[in-house]
Amino acid sequence: MTEQRDYRDTVFLPKTEFPMKAGLPAKEPIIAARWEAEKLYEQLRDARRGRETFMYHDGPPYANGDMHIGHALNHTIKDMVCRTQNLLGKNAPYVPGWDCHGLPIEWKVEEQYRKKKLDKDAIPLLEFRAECRAYAQHWVDVQRGQLKRLGVMADWDNPYLTMQPESEATIVAELLKFATSGQLYRGAKPVMWSPVEKTALAEAEVEYEDITSTQIDVAFEIVESPIPELVGAHAVIWTTTPWTIPVNQALAYGPEVEYIVFSAALGNDPLDNEESGHRYYVVAEPLQHEFIKRVANDTNALLIDHSFKIKGSDLAGTIARHPMHHLGGFFAEPRPLLPGDFVTTDSGTGLVHMAPDHGEDDFELCKAHGLGPKFAVEGDGKYREDWPWLGGQGSVINPKFNAPDGPICVDLREAGGLLAASADYKHSYPHSWRSKAKVIYRCTPQWFVPMDQPLAHLPALSGAEQRWEGEGGDATIDEEARAGSPTLREIALAEIERVQFTPDKGRNRIGSMVAGRPDWVLSRQRAWGVPITLFVNRKSGEYLVDEAVNARIVAAVKEQGIDAWTPETAHGFLGDGYNPDEWEAVPDILDVWFDSGTSHAYVLDSGRWPDLSWPADIYVEGSDQHRGWFQSSLLESCATRGRAPYDRILTHGFTMDAKGLKMSKSLGNTIDPIKVMETYGADIIRLWALSVDFTEDHRIGDEILKGVSDQYRKLRNTFRYLLGALDGFSEAERVDVAAMPELERYVLALLARLDATLRAAVDSFDFNTYVRALTDFCNEDLSAFFFDIRKDSLYCDAVSDPKRKAYRTVLDTLFHALVRYAAPVLVFTSEEVWGTRFPEGGSVHLLEWPILPSATLDRQPVLDTGQGFSSSVAEGSQAPDQVRGDGLIERWEDLRRLRSDVNEAIEPMRREKIVGSSLEVGFTVYRNAKDELPIAQNDLAEILIVSSVTFESGLAPQGSYSLHHSNGDVPEQAAFIVTRTTHHKCGRCWRHLPEVTEDGALCSRCDQVVADMDAGA
Repeated sequence: MTEQRDYRDTVFLPKTEFPMKAGLPAKEPIIAARWEAEKLYEQLRDARRGRETFMYHDGPPYANGDMHIGHALNHTIKDMVCRTQNLLGKNAPYVPGWDCHGLPIEWKVEEQYRKKKLDKDAIPLLEFRAECRAYAQHWVDVQRGQLKRLGVMADWDNPYLTMQPESEATIVAELLKFATSGQLYRGAKPVMWSPVEKTALAEAEVEYEDITSTQIDVAFEIVESPIPELVGAHAVIWTTTPWTIPVNQALAYGPEVEYIVFSAALGNDPLDNEESGHRYYVVAEPLQHEFIKRVANDTNALLIDHSFKIKGSDLAGTIARHPMHHLGGFFAEPRPLLPGDFVTTDSGTGLVHMAPDHGEDDFELCKAHGLGPKFAVEGDGKYREDWPWLGGQGSVINPKFNAPDGPICVDLREAGGLLAASADYKHSYPHSWRSKAKVIYRCTPQWFVPMDQPLAHLPALSGAEQRWEGEGGDATIDEEARAGSPTLREIALAEIERVQFTPDKGRNRIGSMVAGRPDWVLSRQRAWGVPITLFVNRKSGEYLVDEAVNARIVAAVKEQGIDAWTPETAHGFLGDGYNPDEWEAVPDILDVWFDSGTSHAYVLDSGRWPDLSWPADIYVEGSDQHRGWFQSSLLESCATRGRAPYDRILTHGFTMDAKGLKMSKSLGNTIDPIKVMETYGADIIRLWALSVDFTEDHRIGDEILKGVSDQYRKLRNTFRYLLGALDGFSEAERVDVAAMPELERYVLALLARLDATLRAAVDSFDFNTYVRALTDFCNEDLSAFFFDIRKDSLYCDAVSDPKRKAYRTVLDTLFHALVRYAAPVLVFTSEEVWGTRFPEGGSVHLLEWPILPSATLDRQPVLDTGQGFSSSVAEGSQAPDQVRGDGLIERWEDLRRLRSDVNEAIEPMRREKIVGSSLEVGFTVYRNAKDELPIAQNDLAEILIVSSVTFESGLAPQGSYSLHHSNGDVPEQAAFIVTRTTHHKCGRCWRHLPEVTEDGALCSRCDQVVADMDAGA
């Protein structure tokens, strides 16, 4: 036996400097710094200017703290939206923004003062605002740096901030539109109020938590009634807010509820005594037994001497008195029983005590009967000093204050009005999501936007008359026409029907909120925010509407920001036409949701960013913004422009821990995206964010991140293989599609199908499908199939071999397509991939969606022979039914099933060490199925990666495998077997072939290639 030559240097192995190990934490910041230095965002804008536009408007995150994992997911999705639209060739700018005003920042600044033992109210207003502004700017800068690190490509040098003077001026101008059109009023209504933060709250600022409260049953003695038997009886109410009893003004009954009036000896009833005998009580009949359980020490001790039933409507005209009537004044006033449709028999007693200061139903019912609020509870939750009962005491949200042994219950018990009290009632209760403290309903003078007042001014502003007035007509509608105009609620609900929602369930979510919401409360009683720049006449209570005054205010705010409006300077805007003594400057500020709700006006519609225009194609935020930014933007725009400022809403769910639990610092289950980037890299976070079904609540954890890292590694290896396999590729090597083997054309057909899938995913913002389809294609269609089959041709065929050239041509097509597809997801890795092959080729993020060659026999490729693909935008990818040609995909799907069956049959041989690889296996088909297999015999051996393929007639031996075929063309009972080959192994390609005379010798193919190489050398 002759000594064998080492042929390793004759094999064309892939060559690339692209490393297998990513090293993303070290590499990504370098790439990001280069993007910033090269002004990549500006380059992209220049490249896309003049193209079809796609308007994305960024919802402003709050400038208060580091980026958390929810921010990371949110901004990755937003970035994906804009990047994919830019990839399609559209002009899709991304102007980021921050919400900078409001209580959270003010609260943090106050904390700093408290640490220094300084009183915030003693700090000059402008100095305090400056502290808040500096605090907000600090966190804007911090978050901006973190989002850059995440790879978000945006106009970071020119973001919008709600505290910029230009923004503040537009906010003021939008407010004045409401005032000018009459869509603003000052009224006293119960609103959500935080006694801790001393301000009104919006619904979006409130969250609900389970608490345990004191529940009490209180008796109100009836002193007048059309039913004589009721006089002297006691109407019983039940409440879990004892602190509202000192502000009670009436009782409510259900007109259709059946009530029972009964005389009873209740074991601990303070109203019962030997001298006076049993008392009569009035409660809803379905709730009588629950009431008795709460009141009696022993239900068996109950003695009913007499009872009778009445209908709720029979209580009309009945008057009771407050248990504390002996205090005189307010408490001696009669407490009428009033009909309330909201009264139910779900719990309590079926009678509800009414405190119009502290409940929406209470307020409306009492108002309808001439009973107004008393403003007994101050902003800090204490009763005002002059209140006749518990004046100066509180806070009303303090559990001890409301406890069975607290001052309220003690006084009621001594007065004989308390029937039962226990601190054991569990229920859900509203809290401020900032301070986490309980909130209350509190009636205070506030500024409101009415939801149900007709908006006659709208047609002149936006053409809304075309939707509301049929064919339209005159755009001017006077006040007499207001009665026939739509209300803000009606316009908003109509827009909700028009706007597209992803997922669609968001429509019902925001729709139900808008349908049932009360009037919009705009005012806040704080310092850090845009002032309500109105003057109110001290006598009439009307606010001033004067275009000249408004213009002076807006101009000043645009120049100086909100510091232009202070108690000392505000009256200067009145000019000579008004006596400042007659006008009060409003001291309140605007709700921050109005700030962000008007952002469409000062971002899209201001001209500050020339690439932007109004309205937005899409808003993207978490599902909690259905009651927040989505809604405030909707209402503001509908009130001023007659339509929503967006055409589509994309919402994502919340990020939970690996077990599906809400993340909490106290539970120690939070995931810090900054640490994840330091450990894994930003591309891993991005891949995770776009792989999950973000439209629902989703999970993240260490094991999940490890799985995403493995997914990333496979994608990276796909690119590494492509780069290595394309080493030295030139246009001279390119082969027309029509001249390619079927396998190459099949892969191009799969690529076209992938392209169509990805386009559809981009159109529907289904990024989970986008990433999954891209990953599956790389792993299953390429790495496990195409690359595996053709590695022999790549390594061992002659450089000039048509099959090898066709393969490399397809690899080039794949490279240019896949690097573009991956670019919006793996923003750093795709840049590294592109730069490795084309160091002078600019950024991958300036490229556009690929135009693919056709995979059918009768089409020529549409391919630019320059570096990459044509720069024009594809009109559309080949749909799957356009690229199949003469059954191309169907044939190859059958072959892939056969390949899977053969590999499954070979696996036991590997486990038993009979063979080391499939190249040592012979494949034999029985029952003369040769004509039914849609490929040549030698090609089939290459596809199956086996030594040989043979066909035998007759029945297959025992232990064979069934030969399946999807279209049923293979004869019944056709089967195959796999055996170890007896052929020798080629010393270069390692295939076992009959022409190889001994192990280590060369097959005919390799012998010719080596000879040519030796001759060339």
